[in-house]
Amino acid sequence: MTIVQPPARFLPRGAESWRDPYAMYAALRDHDPLHHVEDGDYWVLSRYDDVLDALRRPEVFSSGQGLTVVQDDMAAAGVDIAPPLVMLDPPEHTEFRGLLTKGFTPRRVESVADAVRAFVRTRLDAIAERAPAGEPVDIVAELMRPLPCFVVAHYLGVDEADRRRFAAWTQSIVQAGANGHALDAQEAVAGLFAYFAELIERRRAHPADDTVSDLVRVLADDPQAVIRILGFAFTMIAGGNDTTIGLLTTATQLLTEQAGLRTRIASDPDSIGPFIEEALRLSSPVQGLARTLTEDLTLNGRTALAGRKVLLLYGSANRDPRAFGPHAHEADLDRTTPQHLAFGYGPHHCLGAAAARLQGRIALTELLARFPDFTVDAPGGTFADGCYVRRYETLPFAAGG
Repeated sequence: MTIVQPPARFLPRGAESWRDPYAMYAALRDHDPLHHVEDGDYWVLSRYDDVLDALRRPEVFSSGQGLTVVQDDMAAAGVDIAPPLVMLDPPEHTEFRGLLTKGFTPRRVESVADAVRAFVRTRLDAIAERAPAGEPVDIVAELMRPLPCFVVAHYLGVDEADRRRFAAWTQSIVQAGANGHALDAQEAVAGLFAYFAELIERRRAHPADDTVSDLVRVLADDPQAVIRILGFAFTMIAGGNDTTIGLLTTATQLLTEQAGLRTRIASDPDSIGPFIEEALRLSSPVQGLARTLTEDLTLNGRTALAGRKVLLLYGSANRDPRAFGPHAHEADLDRTTPQHLAFGYGPHHCLGAAAARLQGRIALTELLARFPDFTVDAPGGTFADGCYVRRYETLPFAAGG
């Protein structure tokens, strides 16, 4: 009997359909690695080597016309006048990124470690109090959503007294973005922008050790300084929250489903680093972002024309057996295969990668120390909407023991 392989077809994911996109990714990699999506007229790259090549060539795969598959998405989002860092190409991108690197040096990142650890322990204390008899709690609401919000606020220099308002704005913006209803967050966006416009003025008069102060100083002669700083703050909020949730929820799922990982980390605390890299590879919180072709692309006998959008599927590339071996879908703490693409690669490698790793290392170390027998109920969890970031919206957690 001959088994007919169904044709490879890319369908944008969202909410529950995020639970398992991996069969679709495998079909694309195996049968149509340069795939054309007629509805929207864009292309999809799914193999590791092809995605890596695209990230290495920003002169061909441009970020300058937006990162979604929609044509003219920058104008629709209102960022075409002063594009944020992630939507710039070299040399403008190189120059602006260079201005920001101080805020994300290893020293600056590690300087927040004690505050992160204290914050995590406080949240774990709250979990212990709210589930004294072992009833499940939502680990996303209790720990994984508040943590990146706290870290982003710290880096940006949000005053302690304003953190509650900042958290409310952040949640509204991230939720609206995930649902594709940006207008639902208009009030939050307006409040956020007004707050940072005022903060910028305060930092001009009284600089502090934060990223807004850094930007105020280096952009002092830029007539678009305020817009650029506001755009960067918004990018940190939109990009630094749900991606960290994606990492942490996948990591706790792996620790629940693969007991050997927990045993390994307990016996070798240094293995938490390799574990986080595997969790990043397997979770790929940003499952894909688009680029615009500046010239025709011919691959595997097909040609995508200049001017069209190409979706780079990080989530597929990071599970490609051609790069990561036959067990690419499993966590292997001794893996020696190529660098994963969860943070991108090259000029657009995520500026907040070190901060994300720091949060992962501290949160998981403290979680295992406080609740060594914890479990999460992945089938009982729900996924957030949105077609670019894969993360749990809710995830039941039981302390165990």
